[in-house]
Amino acid sequence: MKFHRVLIQGAAETLYRIFQENQYADQALQKIFWNQKKWGARDRGWVAETVYDTTRYYRLYCHYLQKEPTSLLDWWNILGIYYSLKGYSLPAWPEWSQFKNFSDPLNLPRALKESIPDWLDQKGKESLTEPLWEETLKALNRQAHMYIRRNTLLASAETLENSLTQEGIQYEKVYEDCYKLARPNIFKSQSFHSGQFEVQDISSQQVAPFLEVESGMRVIDACAGAGGKSLHLATLMKNKGTLIAMDVEKWKLEELKKRARRNGLFNIQTQVIENAKSIKRLKNSADRLLLDVPCSGMGVLRRNPDAKWKMNVERIESLRQTQRTLLKEYSEMLKPGGLMVYATCSILKEENQDPIDHFISEHSQQFQCIEQKTLLPQDLDGDGFFMAKIKKLS
Repeated sequence: MKFHRVLIQGAAETLYRIFQENQYADQALQKIFWNQKKWGARDRGWVAETVYDTTRYYRLYCHYLQKEPTSLLDWWNILGIYYSLKGYSLPAWPEWSQFKNFSDPLNLPRALKESIPDWLDQKGKESLTEPLWEETLKALNRQAHMYIRRNTLLASAETLENSLTQEGIQYEKVYEDCYKLARPNIFKSQSFHSGQFEVQDISSQQVAPFLEVESGMRVIDACAGAGGKSLHLATLMKNKGTLIAMDVEKWKLEELKKRARRNGLFNIQTQVIENAKSIKRLKNSADRLLLDVPCSGMGVLRRNPDAKWKMNVERIESLRQTQRTLLKEYSEMLKPGGLMVYATCSILKEENQDPIDHFISEHSQQFQCIEQKTLLPQDLDGDGFFMAKIKKLS
């Protein structure tokens, strides 16, 4: 392997921004790519992989460095450790002169070897039991795959597959509408711009069908964000009926409008949640309600490994209270006899089973939980998700 100082410097600067300036990994990478316009796709991919892998095993590398990095030189040292552990011979640069080859850390404690905070190791054991947590933790430390969902309104399987082949995009069909891709820049492809597919993780693709929507229904996605699941729901409704996508952030809904146009969807209405009145005006109006609530993201550490270093126990408790509040207040939008799905991209019991148990215990005369589903990252080789299907009694 040939090392280039400018790329190592770029990776070190990005890691400094993530850990010392508390930036999100994807945003920090965007900034360095913006500043280094001469880098090609291979250079960017190399830096991104280095940054994400280093972030993923941050605690382990700090153990070998015997300190937490605070300077750019420290991050150069961390990167030297990273490449030594991968078995590469380092160039004779002054920043890496101190390093020898490291052996595989077979005898280290699990939280250190798998590089997670102690609090997360404890909560993982409590949520999943010891053997299952061990398997889940290893799966969470693998690199995320790129999955796409075929837009069934605009492209048959044959059409999409022909388009991908013609554009030189390697794919593997996982099931009828889901494909796993290599990692090209597919957002520049004609098949993407013509709305033939959306990028969506394989586990995330399970949420919309779980809600059992039908054409002609009135459906509310109350925490829509940029609308990945809203698009899926509207597609399953075959553009018939009404889907109301709601969020507290207007800019996210504006992004959803652009995506809906590209997908050929015109049954989506957007509504900013300005205050409690935004919810009360829709009381008893929805046949189906999706609550994809804010959560810790501990199920999506494959693609957001920095989240485990930014999260803490206090924040988990704060999120749990928010989730309970949203369940209580937003569930009023559901009609009697309607179905609601509560979903998170977390694998922690505090954010999944606990809010559901609390909600049902307080509203047992009105609501009944009829099905729950947990998707761990090793189940579908995707993100970790939790879904609970709740019926509002007539």
